[in-house]
Amino acid sequence: MTKVTRFYWLAIVVSGFALLAYFLLEWKSSQPDLVKLFLYLLAVVLTSGFKVWLPGVLSTLSMNYVFMIAALMDLNIGSAILVGIAGVLGQTFYKSRAGANWNQLLFNLSTISLSIMVAAYCYRLHLLASVDPYGIFSVVLSSASYFMVNTMIVSGIISLTSKKRVFPLWKESYLWTSPQYLVGGLIACGFHFLLQSIGWIGTLSTIPVMYLVYRSYKIYLTRVDEQQSHLAEMAELHLRTIEALALAIDAKDDTTAAHLRRVQIYASEIGKELELSSLEMQALEAAALLYDIGKLAVPEYIISKPGKLTPDEFEKMKIHPIVGAEILERVNFPYPVVPIVRAHHEKFDGTGYPDGLKGEEIPIGARILSVVDCLDALASDRQYRKAMQLDDAMMIIVAQAGQAFDPKIVSVMQRRYRELEAKAKNESFEPAKNISYNVKVERGSSPATGFAVDPIVSNATVPSNKNFQMRISDARREFQMLVEIANDLGASLSLRETLALLAIRLEESIAYDSVAIYVREKNELVPKYVKGEGSRLFSSLRIPVGQGLSGWVAENNLPIVNGNPAVECGYLNDPSKVTLLRSAIAVPLRCRDQVVGVLTLYQLQPDAFTVDHKRILLNISAKAGAVIENAVKFEQVQGEARMDELTGLMNARSLFEELEKRVASCASDGTDMAVLVLDLDGFKLANDLHGHLTGDKVLQSVAAALRRNCRATDLVARWGGDEFILVLAEPQQHLARVLERIAEVGAAAGLGAGCTTPLGLSAGCAIYPDDATDAESLLEKADERMYEEKRKRKAANPQPPRNVVVLPKSNRSEGDAPRSRVQEKLQLPPNDAVRIS
Repeated sequence: MTKVTRFYWLAIVVSGFALLAYFLLEWKSSQPDLVKLFLYLLAVVLTSGFKVWLPGVLSTLSMNYVFMIAALMDLNIGSAILVGIAGVLGQTFYKSRAGANWNQLLFNLSTISLSIMVAAYCYRLHLLASVDPYGIFSVVLSSASYFMVNTMIVSGIISLTSKKRVFPLWKESYLWTSPQYLVGGLIACGFHFLLQSIGWIGTLSTIPVMYLVYRSYKIYLTRVDEQQSHLAEMAELHLRTIEALALAIDAKDDTTAAHLRRVQIYASEIGKELELSSLEMQALEAAALLYDIGKLAVPEYIISKPGKLTPDEFEKMKIHPIVGAEILERVNFPYPVVPIVRAHHEKFDGTGYPDGLKGEEIPIGARILSVVDCLDALASDRQYRKAMQLDDAMMIIVAQAGQAFDPKIVSVMQRRYRELEAKAKNESFEPAKNISYNVKVERGSSPATGFAVDPIVSNATVPSNKNFQMRISDARREFQMLVEIANDLGASLSLRETLALLAIRLEESIAYDSVAIYVREKNELVPKYVKGEGSRLFSSLRIPVGQGLSGWVAENNLPIVNGNPAVECGYLNDPSKVTLLRSAIAVPLRCRDQVVGVLTLYQLQPDAFTVDHKRILLNISAKAGAVIENAVKFEQVQGEARMDELTGLMNARSLFEELEKRVASCASDGTDMAVLVLDLDGFKLANDLHGHLTGDKVLQSVAAALRRNCRATDLVARWGGDEFILVLAEPQQHLARVLERIAEVGAAAGLGAGCTTPLGLSAGCAIYPDDATDAESLLEKADERMYEEKRKRKAANPQPPRNVVVLPKSNRSEGDAPRSRVQEKLQLPPNDAVRIS
């Protein structure tokens, strides 16, 4: 309870119990008829079970009310109050739906004391005694006063706790029960006269009559309650329908259910302050959830675009109030929701859309929503900006009063926006369940009628009179295509595969007879993917940037719609290279503000492409450009990582990977293989005498000579420094010839580089599977034999000792296992560690 509610409760309780104490003191001194009091107490308790629950409020109406009115006619006020208190206790504890709430019990006891006191004084006035000797008017007056005091006090506490206005609440929940109180008063009057005439024994015969009245009234109220329950269920169903439609908005837009609820709370509170009618309030609360449902017809990438909209995109966005109104017309709301939804982007000065309404022409609900939605949007995070401070957002709203917004509504918002924001934050929102966008349905291999062959879609301009179903369908299809393209483009780093997937996905939404995707290589466009009519012609092109249709697009970073495909090959000045294609659309593929390629679609029909096609292509161009650049760089890096930079041969790591693959292949095929490790003798001395540049030329010369003397199926790699590796498949017939040529290569290695130092090649050979059965062991065996040969040659031709380089001790910890030369070259772990597979 709020402070005001507590004060009200305390005032009623203190007044009621003070009044009760006063009349009880008076009652003692008035010598009451205790027998009659006991009989009334017994009657009021016994009839407490004859009660019905009033629909819509947590209150009951009991037949013991008759004995309360009769008691104030037969007994003094103190006794009548005691009878009333007994009746309240009987209603509270006898056939109660819930346990006693002591706050409510104290309040009800105080209320009954005040009500009976006022009714007793009204009965004793005898204003019309001269014309009403039987006191019927006095009974009616006392019953009416009892009804008014009792129901108004209860309506007051309910109003404070439920935050509803008192009089409408009293009118809706209690006014219709007033005849029951009047009839009960007349029955009490008859009971009083019978008691005076024939005593209690005869009067007890009226109890069955009272039970029949109670029973019929209970049946009536039960039916009323059932009808109200049905109406409540229908209202709940209606609300769930509205929430389902609102969820459809959430499924398309990034705005959350919390945003919609905040808008609804703001709008509802402002509507109450402006004293809108009941129908206007219901319409406003429904529209606050549904006003953006027309965004179903707007493509997702426009709604969630992280930046300003282009004129074309804004034209698409402006249809959503119209589409929303068309959708909601089918619902046939019993209150005016559709005009609010259609007009929620109208501006007070008439510059809004779609109808240019201004001032009072705009429905009051739409004027409220436009202010509330703008404030909440400014104060919330969006894709294109961060949230503003609430006070700063309110300043912007105030600045637009009289232009975009109704000044009267802005004034209310300015006065209450902090209070409404606090209320919205205190509301608990149930999060909506996720929509299954990307579920893959395994069952259903094909429709019952089979699949159709995709027809050539007509590319005529889309008619402007599409209904909202067609617009939603187009937007959904366009959005789905863009989502699939985005997913596919990120699925592979292969350039060819990426471009093929892009072309396939585009064909589902844009009809074309030929497609060419060009990648920019310095100042040329090179076709990396071509498919369709004239594919041979386009595959042969290397278009200079700035020439031809696609070259112009690459140079100017601008799209072309329905350009002339003939100019693509016109720059070649070759009259034999012509094409039957008559229209083309080309867009630049950008990455980090650089054009990395051009996507061009061609058609045999003239003017086959539309502005919508351009919008679709532009919306995928950035994603496609980034993926293409990544794929190109990946191929470059992949190639560079496998090659030795100086000689262009395979490096040690890639050689080892290829050797492992060949070992596995030989094992499965039962074939053999030779591995040769070569070392350039005398290279260190030549390098020291002639310099590193000459040494590099020597190594390049040796690498080129080894490539020339090996077959295409053999592997040639630089092992590092002045060492090389050869891998020969099926070496029986080829090995001897290669060894002879190796000797010639070594002898001639330095001549072409201007080196006068005599050079030679030492070679060691290992055969799979005779010498070893794994790549590392083969290399180690060949390495050992190469050093054996080198030692023999040195023994036959002694030379000055070569410099020895001692590695720092810190390169290997004392506890490490020794590593072989192969492991050192490949940076492999020792033999007792896990081997790379």
